[in-house]
Amino acid sequence: MSRIIVSLLVVLLVTACGRAPQFSAPRNLDDACALERERPAYFAAMRATERRWGTPLPVQMAIIHAESRFIGDARTPVRWTLGVIPMGRQSSALGYSQALDGTWEEYVAEVGNRRSSRTNIRDASDFVGWYTNKTLERNNVPLSDARNQYLAYHEGHAGFRRGSYNGKPWLIGVADRVASRAAMYDQQLRACRRR
Repeated sequence: MSRIIVSLLVVLLVTACGRAPQFSAPRNLDDACALERERPAYFAAMRATERRWGTPLPVQMAIIHAESRFIGDARTPVRWTLGVIPMGRQSSALGYSQALDGTWEEYVAEVGNRRSSRTNIRDASDFVGWYTNKTLERNNVPLSDARNQYLAYHEGHAGFRRGSYNGKPWLIGVADRVASRAAMYDQQLRACRRR
């Protein structure tokens, strides 16, 4: 009997300490080639999205990096009152793409995949491709324009059209970093394909 309990405790301890690899961040987020070697499924998903929606792989990578750092179960922080009373999360954003509940529901209704999940890289990257295409249609932002695509992604299509980001210098800084990261990933991916 005691062996069973000890075995059960060991199994519980091991499962409690480990995180599913698809939910933890890749080791090196600054090296696209290393990222591709570590998580080939990510790149298969993003290449499928690039074929379907036309959104360049480096743009997808930079948006997902900015939103979740490639952590599959990423959530916004919990809000606290008086420093001790939890008041819920800052938003409903979840997963790789940090898609909000309402926007995700719009995507699911339009694309038709009821079983899709924000914590699945294939579905999350497909969502990014779908959303960037909506940005192209609604705001005429090219799919390769990582900076403005990110601003529209963060602020929503109507917010982007109104220029709501202009009152948020921190967000403009993030969008500039997204553009730089997309350019860096693009250059790295071209180099690792030549090897």
